[in-house]
Amino acid sequence: MREPVVFLPDMMCDARLFGPQLADLSRERAVMAAPVSGGERAEEIASNLLDLLPKRFALAGCGMGGAVAMEIARRAPDRLTRLCLMDTSPLPETPQQAAARDPQIIRMKSGKFEAVIDEALHLDGLVASPWRGEVMALIRDMARGLGQEIFVRQIRALQRRRDQQATLRRLAMPCMVLCGAHNLRLPVKRHQFLAELIPGAELRVIEDAAHFAPLEQPEAVAEALRDWLSMPLVLR
Repeated sequence: MREPVVFLPDMMCDARLFGPQLADLSRERAVMAAPVSGGERAEEIASNLLDLLPKRFALAGCGMGGAVAMEIARRAPDRLTRLCLMDTSPLPETPQQAAARDPQIIRMKSGKFEAVIDEALHLDGLVASPWRGEVMALIRDMARGLGQEIFVRQIRALQRRRDQQATLRRLAMPCMVLCGAHNLRLPVKRHQFLAELIPGAELRVIEDAAHFAPLEQPEAVAEALRDWLSMPLVLR
């Protein structure tokens, strides 16, 4: 029986972030997406998810979902068969980065929802493509569906996240680090650093994509995930 795959979306995103990949992989295995909104700390979100997720599973997380995935790997590495981290970072926010998020909360509460979402998710960084407008509209729609309360909760979780470098160095499972070639927030060099922390990890750079590679280049991401899922479970 092939292991199930659990996807954890980025902040203010839902399962639709991975819609094409869920459809592709569901032909051959159980797949699901889980929300990363159940708490104001990554530890709390991870704990709540572990109560609900399968006994053993492959885990893929994007952005904030990647931060929660690393916390799950720290807490329960025996539950994971493999790990894929997409457009994310193992580092905690600096005091300056954390403080810069507070004005976004204030503006959000004052009614500037869409402007704050565009800024917080860096939607101006989406790559130019025939479907750029469609991707942007979908991301905004996911954010509207989640709403202000979840935005504030997720911002607090990001501000308080821990350093996961030691967690990644201890991993003993097939791992892939995936990123968009044009991700300005977390450039390829940051992902090279991330991959180097994990024993035996493979780095996959998705061309013509920025931070939202699963939507910007869905077929390339699906192919990378299939390669990740075909990695032998026994590391050499």
